[in-house]
Amino acid sequence: MLVQEWTLDQLVKVRQYQPTLVDQAIETLLLQQEELRWFVVVGAYLDERINLGKAAELLGIHRLELQQRFIKQGIPLRLGPANIEEAKAEVDAIMSWEQENTHDRPVG
Repeated sequence: MLVQEWTLDQLVKVRQYQPTLVDQAIETLLLQQEELRWFVVVGAYLDERINLGKAAELLGIHRLELQQRFIKQGIPLRLGPANIEEAKAEVDAIMSWEQENTHDRPVG
């Protein structure tokens, strides 16, 4: 089956009454298809739906690494939160990254 425009329209409709089903399918697809995940996340960043910290988190890389990739590819950087929600999201992303990385470090 080739994906047609109507297929995507129907997924949006199905998501209204079966959100978990559609969300799990899309999440699985994005986890399996790294290139597609890149385009979706960068698109959301460019559309100002997510900030740099959230984009990095979704791509599984450090914010500074993503920032360098964006610079190399000519993708404009939006530095600093635009509102309180973005500020909180950046703090959450930093704390999440810190928790993941402090468990791997030897103490002392």
